[in-house]
Amino acid sequence: MSEIKKIGVLTSGGDAPGMNACIRGVVRTALYHNLEVYGIKSGYNGLIQNDFVKLESTDVHNIVQLGGTILKTARSKEFMTPEGREKAYQNLREQGIDGLIVIGGNGTFTGASAMLREFDLPVIGVPGTIDNDLFGTDMTIGFDTAVNTVVEAVDKIRDTADSHNRIFFIEVMGRDAGFIALRSGIAAGATDILVPETVTYIDELVEILEKGFLKNRKSGIVIVAEGDDAGGAFDVANKVKEKYNHIDTRVTVLGHIQRGGTPSSYDRILGGSLGYGAVNALLEGRKGEMVGVKNNNLNYTPLEKAIKHHKNIRTDLLKMARILSNY
Repeated sequence: MSEIKKIGVLTSGGDAPGMNACIRGVVRTALYHNLEVYGIKSGYNGLIQNDFVKLESTDVHNIVQLGGTILKTARSKEFMTPEGREKAYQNLREQGIDGLIVIGGNGTFTGASAMLREFDLPVIGVPGTIDNDLFGTDMTIGFDTAVNTVVEAVDKIRDTADSHNRIFFIEVMGRDAGFIALRSGIAAGATDILVPETVTYIDELVEILEKGFLKNRKSGIVIVAEGDDAGGAFDVANKVKEKYNHIDTRVTVLGHIQRGGTPSSYDRILGGSLGYGAVNALLEGRKGEMVGVKNNNLNYTPLEKAIKHHKNIRTDLLKMARILSNY
């Protein structure tokens, strides 16, 4: 077992529902092992500004159901510099912190990897991002809630689409990855799903819509990930309109609504499990790893591998979604 006595925890990058459940998991697991635990406010900015607060059990009481993060989050340009990381490390030393747990995504883990290389700091990453794009884990904290939020919104938009015989192009988050679009599109029965991982052919999309109208389907939902190669939902809708101008189209961009809200039961369980696993990883002497979940078991992946390896989307599910919606 490691000689770690005091740990720090921070949330960084975009917030994700379930981060508070993870903070709770970290704090209460640490206290069970008689460790001191300090929350670091506003991500890496808090490390640089020495904004630390000691956390006790009561500080994480009744937070498991809250979205966002009680520790706040931010992106830090100063931390991207060697001077900023040096200042952050010295603050950790002054506080006597032996190990650090960082909850976030790619950017968060890139910063943690730099701290490990430069100062050999024991650091463990926890995947907290709605994008679900990190290699080494089946699910990231916040993804399930984000998908549920999208599906709820699409179900309501469909009522309007059906009432007015309209095609709605709904843009969801996913600048580099289409996991939210794929999962929500399947659950909502979308007519088509456009993601960054595949090439979008407007003629093919128009053909799908035309076939639907021939079958007396006068409305439809097209889910568009914001990073799709044909553009966002507005661009796609305009390109479709140019080729198929007799249909009534509308565009909805869901935006940051996907980040907020009460975390699902899955994200609460996942957050607590990964917080628990992160503390135990430090006590086992692990460092420079991300704790994730594979086949419902805790799994550890080097941070560099989690960042650099691309998590593949299941293109077979795209084919399935199209078949189920259009035949």
